[in-house]
Amino acid sequence: MQVCLNNKTFDVEIIRKPNKNIYMRFKDSHTITVSCSRLVSEREIEKILYKNEDSLLKMVEKKENEEKKEAFFWYLGKPYTKVFDGISKNVFFESDCIIAKDEKTLEKFFQKECIRVFKSEVERITPYFKNIPKFSLKIRKMKTRWGVNNRGNNTITLNSELLKKDLDLLDYVIIHELCHFYEANHSSRFWDHVSEYYPKYKEARRRLRG
Repeated sequence: MQVCLNNKTFDVEIIRKPNKNIYMRFKDSHTITVSCSRLVSEREIEKILYKNEDSLLKMVEKKENEEKKEAFFWYLGKPYTKVFDGISKNVFFESDCIIAKDEKTLEKFFQKECIRVFKSEVERITPYFKNIPKFSLKIRKMKTRWGVNNRGNNTITLNSELLKKDLDLLDYVIIHELCHFYEANHSSRFWDHVSEYYPKYKEARRRLRG
């Protein structure tokens, strides 16, 4: 099944489930996935898709932007074209490209760089903070947060996606989480601490949201 929205044709993948409602999402920028009851006909699905055309066009624009970003390897705020040669033992940068054997090798490089860069920046920044407890550093991909300070076990967790951002934004998140050792919430006193170490924190927050 296909539909044409704003002069662009999309494949429609229908998944039949015991749903009461109909759910629509983009599998990729060319395919709409519709999850619905077995009782809903293709004609009804088509009507619903056209009824929600404006929302779907916004969704596909977002998906296209995501795919454009994923086409590059983002490293410390800069996009690099991925080049897989099938033979290189090491990953290396060359002009605006990053050369690797394959996608799996590149992913391992990304994880190792997260550990190296994040640890280096934490070790550089931490000495400026007085009277904070010893803490452990964890790194993982998070959907909704750039960092977490768990004062229960003195652990700071940083989002691995920060490696894709400018280095100063990583520094901001580290400072933000370290300041939580002084203030657990986001009170005015907390932001006073943050501004002491990172005066342009409001700009950093805007850039991270962007």
